[in-house]
Amino acid sequence: MSLSLFDLSGRRALITGSSQGIGLALAEGLGRAGASIVLNGRDAQRLEAAADGLRQAGLDAQTAVFDVTDAADVRAGVDRVENEIGPIDILINNAGIQRRAPLENFEVDTWREIVSANLDSVFFVGQAVARHMIPRKRGKIINIASLQSEAARYSIAPYTATKGAVKNLTKGMCTDWARHGLQINAIGPGYFATPLNKALVEDPVFDAWLRSRTPAGRWGNVQELQGAAIFLASSASDFVNGQTLYVDGGVLATL
Repeated sequence: MSLSLFDLSGRRALITGSSQGIGLALAEGLGRAGASIVLNGRDAQRLEAAADGLRQAGLDAQTAVFDVTDAADVRAGVDRVENEIGPIDILINNAGIQRRAPLENFEVDTWREIVSANLDSVFFVGQAVARHMIPRKRGKIINIASLQSEAARYSIAPYTATKGAVKNLTKGMCTDWARHGLQINAIGPGYFATPLNKALVEDPVFDAWLRSRTPAGRWGNVQELQGAAIFLASSASDFVNGQTLYVDGGVLATL
């Protein structure tokens, strides 16, 4: 019985921004737990290559090309998935970007770009998917927050602002949609070796600082986020709602 709580067989998961990095790792994890996977991004060729890799591993994977920062494109894309592939039982709002600059020099257009990619997309896709989930009285939405939902670092204040907002939007989604049978939670990754963090991984000064600052003493591996995603996507978390689960090697636990 206990293991069956984590079984995702018969469920379909849409993961945004999933052609690489954390999104693709989460897709693989949910697929290995039994879910059918729908990868999302803007580059059809990269998405198909990622889906093909999942299929070669024996997983059920399809693709949905749409721009998560375009509300109309999101609505059309989600409707296509629902009508042509099947009902979305699980949504992971993973798409996001990072831009670095001292806040006093941060360009307005870049601010708008990061807010659009990291925050607007969570609202657009979450709302579009929830409109299908609500009549069915069930559904799991997992937003990807961040360690920076709680703490800031130099040169990434706009990113920190968006991830703090994702944390609170998660609470807001719970407040509005839990009554309809939906569970909406977030995962807050710490520092993981991903394409988004490539500049930091390759910076020996930052690498040394990160290892000394993290109680676990290392970067995270993206596969280590899979367990949290499976838990929040499964029946094991049916009374968990509006929470952010930090997977950070202990960074937030210590000064």
